[in-house]
Amino acid sequence: MSLQELVGRGTWTHEPEAVRLDGAELRVTAVEGSDAWRTTSYGFVHDSEHALVEELPGEFGLEVSFRLDYAEQFDQAGLFLRAGADEWIKAGVEFSDGVPWVGAVVTHQTSDWSVAPVPEWAGQVVTVRASRSGDAVTIRARVDDEPYRLVRLAHLDPDASVAGGLLMAAPTRAGLTVTFTGHAVGEPDSSLH
Repeated sequence: MSLQELVGRGTWTHEPEAVRLDGAELRVTAVEGSDAWRTTSYGFVHDSEHALVEELPGEFGLEVSFRLDYAEQFDQAGLFLRAGADEWIKAGVEFSDGVPWVGAVVTHQTSDWSVAPVPEWAGQVVTVRASRSGDAVTIRARVDDEPYRLVRLAHLDPDASVAGGLLMAAPTRAGLTVTFTGHAVGEPDSSLH
């Protein structure tokens, strides 16, 4: 499915400030203060991310691609899998302390965050992939045509109904616009690593 089709069929978890299709690309501008997080360490709940999602039944592979051309504190883009208000996964690249970090936030009542620095990814097209199979979601990411890197293997209730799609948020500033370059749904990966 193209980004154009997702815009036509998907639903926003929270409406962004602006959405513009530009040929095959989708430019989304975040509302200042948007984010997804539940409790852990910080003590707050943020449920204001901008995720354009559709129902994804059964097992699947979801890919989202975007340009990593943002560079302000906590700017983020990637993909979102939502089973409920307190059961979700976001994965992608977040800018923090002057460096882009690939990672995932997995939330089962409360959130956790795993990250790794990827300064060499700045300015490139990043693809994040989530494969749901059984009780697991395998998250991988890459730039351009490089091999995928394993980011996270996370638990997700195999009976949970899931909506998934692209994600972006701007927790600390106004004016973040992310350019999404691709979206695809297909079969899950057969390998775990």
